[in-house]
Amino acid sequence: MSSPSRAGRALVWIGIPLLAVNLRPAAISVGPVLDEIRAALDMSAAEAGVLTSLPVIAFAVFGALAPRLSALVGPHRLTVVSLACVVGGVLGRSQAGSTLLFLGLSLLALTGMAIANVLLPSLVKQHFPDHIGRLTAIYSTALALGLTSASVLTVPVSEAAGGADGWRSGLAVWSLTAVLALVPWLLLWRQDRDRHPSGASRRVTLGVVARTRLGRRMALFFGLQSLQAYAVFGWFAAIYRDAGYSSTAAGVLLGVVTGVSIPLSFFVPMLAGRLGDLRPLMWPLVVCYPIGYLGLVVLPGAALLWALVTGTAMATFPLALTMIGLRARTTDGTAALSALTQSLGYLLAALGPFGMGLLRDLSGGWTVPLLVLTALSVPLAIVGDSVARPGCLEDELGDVEQDRQPA
Repeated sequence: MSSPSRAGRALVWIGIPLLAVNLRPAAISVGPVLDEIRAALDMSAAEAGVLTSLPVIAFAVFGALAPRLSALVGPHRLTVVSLACVVGGVLGRSQAGSTLLFLGLSLLALTGMAIANVLLPSLVKQHFPDHIGRLTAIYSTALALGLTSASVLTVPVSEAAGGADGWRSGLAVWSLTAVLALVPWLLLWRQDRDRHPSGASRRVTLGVVARTRLGRRMALFFGLQSLQAYAVFGWFAAIYRDAGYSSTAAGVLLGVVTGVSIPLSFFVPMLAGRLGDLRPLMWPLVVCYPIGYLGLVVLPGAALLWALVTGTAMATFPLALTMIGLRARTTDGTAALSALTQSLGYLLAALGPFGMGLLRDLSGGWTVPLLVLTALSVPLAIVGDSVARPGCLEDELGDVEQDRQPA
């Protein structure tokens, strides 16, 4: 691959945050207008359940394909294709007249999102190997801004459009941000013209990474922290409502939880990039989970304080993203570690909102679900302690290859 020019590096600097902004709206924008979508398309509850499950499916299945596809066509060209899928899927589903078409186009958009999600750490590693913390801080903050914007702005845009089909505009607007993100990556298309997938360097495969201790533990750490985050996103507004807060107050409290993550998404990776041993950063963040949960159980009247504490704990997400770049030396290793970590991690994360709802129905309240989340912070801390120690994927790959050799 040809070395990027100074202009090329500048384009990557611009392209990475623009890409990150578009890695959540395709999934998040549906929730605020789901009732309107169901009414317009005569969507059943089961079909709505499939729709809300598609993001996890896309992350788990299609995200795992990213390293192989990147090796075949090049990471910059694959980024262009991924963003094109987001544009086409988001814009197309906003005009869909049937549930089947809406689901298919949603899957297209989410597939592009999932592949780009896995590509990001390897793009950072390729272009800025000495600035992993800084670039991860930038793109994880952009990701948080995209998530928050889709949550907050989809309904106002829909209402501004007016009419029963206003939701279509509320969804379509997120295709415009993806078009904007396409521009720098189209200009970077030629960066992959000299790729030789069959060259001398051996590509690190997903299967090989899955045999390493670091790979498995990174996937478990990512999955356990995502499980916590998805449980909070999915159910904390209902917990606040049941604790006596109005719907408006519950929305504000959930906004506090997510809002705290925006500045922390910048500062945590920056700090992590300067540390060799990440345990002094990991432990305080993870400990905030049980404090926030138990505080809500014992003293729900101080929900604002516990929202701040829980939001702080959720900075384990940008920490996990930073670890992906720090725990591999090569671009191929980073891509494979990113794919394994996120594909398996998001499968585990799906148990969070499902399990919370099930435990709520079985116990008749929120105390048991919150206590279970508290208990799950223990394995999160144990695994986190392991992956936060200095180490590198490539140091374990040789042992894996030796074990595979015939005796």
